[in-house]
Amino acid sequence: MNNGVRREFSAGGVLVRPEDDRWEFAAIRPGGRPAGLWALPKGQIQEGETGETAALREVAEETGAVGHSLGKLGDIRYWFNWKGERIFKIVSFFLIEYETGDIGVIDEEFRHEVADVQWLPLDDAAALLAYKGEREMAELAVARLAARDS
Repeated sequence: MNNGVRREFSAGGVLVRPEDDRWEFAAIRPGGRPAGLWALPKGQIQEGETGETAALREVAEETGAVGHSLGKLGDIRYWFNWKGERIFKIVSFFLIEYETGDIGVIDEEFRHEVADVQWLPLDDAAALLAYKGEREMAELAVARLAARDS
């Protein structure tokens, strides 16, 4: 019994790569959003997927780059209203290390979802990302990578 509350589950990734002695992350500008609004790639978990496989798929679809998971960073939980219905959403984020692919070269079927993709300095993510929960995930990625690199 869900007490009339609809729940949605999504997954996303902080896709990172080393560049000139620092880490960069892949940021997207969602379609229809103003220039300078940066977000992390994410989307709904499909039937039969784990959060991790959904995150890897969404990162590839929305950035054009493929990576491997370095593990879960955390969850963002929030409420939103859609057409008069109150929905509780959980988005699980994973740290993903770049392997291959050209960022911004994405399939036509996902072009409407993503207006732009850029590599940006991970240390600047807290200032660049538009959403508080995603800024927190980027900060967790910085800490995870710093611990791994030390």
